[in-house]
Amino acid sequence: MKWENQASGTRAPGGGAAGERSPGDGTSGSRLIDWLLRPASRTWQVLSLAVLLGVCVSTSLRANWGSDNAFVVKAAQTLLAGGSPYEDKRFLYLPSAVIMAVPEALLPRTLLQWVLPVGMSGLLGAGWLAALRMFSVPLRSRFAVGGFAVLALAYKPYVNLVLIGNWTAISAAALPVALLLAHRRSWAAAGLVVGLAIACKPMLVPVGLLFLLARQWRGLAAAVLVPLGLSLAGALMMPSPTLFFTKTLPFLLKGQDGYALPWDASPIAVLPRLGVPEPVAVLLAFAGAAGGLWAAWVRWRRQDGTDRGELRLVETACMVMLAAFLVSRPSFDHYLLVVLPLLLASAVRPGSMPRSPWFWLALTPQVALLPWPSELAHKRRAFKDCATLCGLAILLARRALRSGRVTLEPVTTAGSPPRTEPECAATPAESASRTAF
Repeated sequence: MKWENQASGTRAPGGGAAGERSPGDGTSGSRLIDWLLRPASRTWQVLSLAVLLGVCVSTSLRANWGSDNAFVVKAAQTLLAGGSPYEDKRFLYLPSAVIMAVPEALLPRTLLQWVLPVGMSGLLGAGWLAALRMFSVPLRSRFAVGGFAVLALAYKPYVNLVLIGNWTAISAAALPVALLLAHRRSWAAAGLVVGLAIACKPMLVPVGLLFLLARQWRGLAAAVLVPLGLSLAGALMMPSPTLFFTKTLPFLLKGQDGYALPWDASPIAVLPRLGVPEPVAVLLAFAGAAGGLWAAWVRWRRQDGTDRGELRLVETACMVMLAAFLVSRPSFDHYLLVVLPLLLASAVRPGSMPRSPWFWLALTPQVALLPWPSELAHKRRAFKDCATLCGLAILLARRALRSGRVTLEPVTTAGSPPRTEPECAATPAESASRTAF
């Protein structure tokens, strides 16, 4: 029977089973993917390395490098001097982050000026490599080598993140690594990675929902207990740790102040600047987040026949994170780097989000060197960032909520007339979405 043949078939390089649509089926998108999966030449490798090093060097030479990282380093220096890091209202991380920042605080500023941009790029590169391995993409392919260079060169938030040295880069590396471990059935190790990332910056807290959906209690326990234990240790080392609850947390829940507002891309901050009453903006943002969580639950329940669960795992996690970004205060442009490498790597799967032209249209506002009207430039950049965030959230939710209908095909057995058997002949309906390739 057809179902039996598919079940026993071999996997194609693109991840589909034999008899399924895979890169190389003759479509323009598949031909491009086939070309990108071929080994990159030495020229490609040299050019890619030159782009990455150029970003790092140009960042190190700028006067405002490491502006966000400076708050974390200052907190560690305050701790070493016997003070409370939370006297500074700009330090918004958990007490565990102070411990993590101590090595940076011990480095000379001149050395940190050159090490920090390389470290930021290295973390983003580690996340990209883990995302590629998630979908079995060869690490020496044109897609792997050139894709990361294009991301660094064309996606403006990449340069911004390397410049300011924000610890979002840790989450951007941790999420793909954790999902790769989870896909390989190492959920406890995945929870440990997520827990360490949360200890540095509590950005991946929403990923705990993924462990709940998968009913992986040991992984969830690791994700909770690791940052909790490190935070307790950090709190015991500093004076007045309760300032985190009485000063820092209220400041953060209010969305900080006017300093962060021009760059805050959350709908709660952007819509009032466009004339929408703040209560309505809050309602719309939370409604969107609730819809995103519903879409994540639906996506987790639907299993595709085109791969071994990689796409399901990635899209569920990314949907959870995008839903959280809709209500996060603040929500900056570089937050999308936590999910974007995973979504880009999924392009090797037929029907994935990058195969749609709408995906690339949503990213257009973030393209570097693209001219925009003056009213969208500089401190009003949050409008473009919000458009990209909402666009990606809507597109992923639409894909997650698409119909799970199946098509029934005739099955013929020896000595019997053709008949329809849902148990063995049901196959997922092919997506009707256009491709961007």
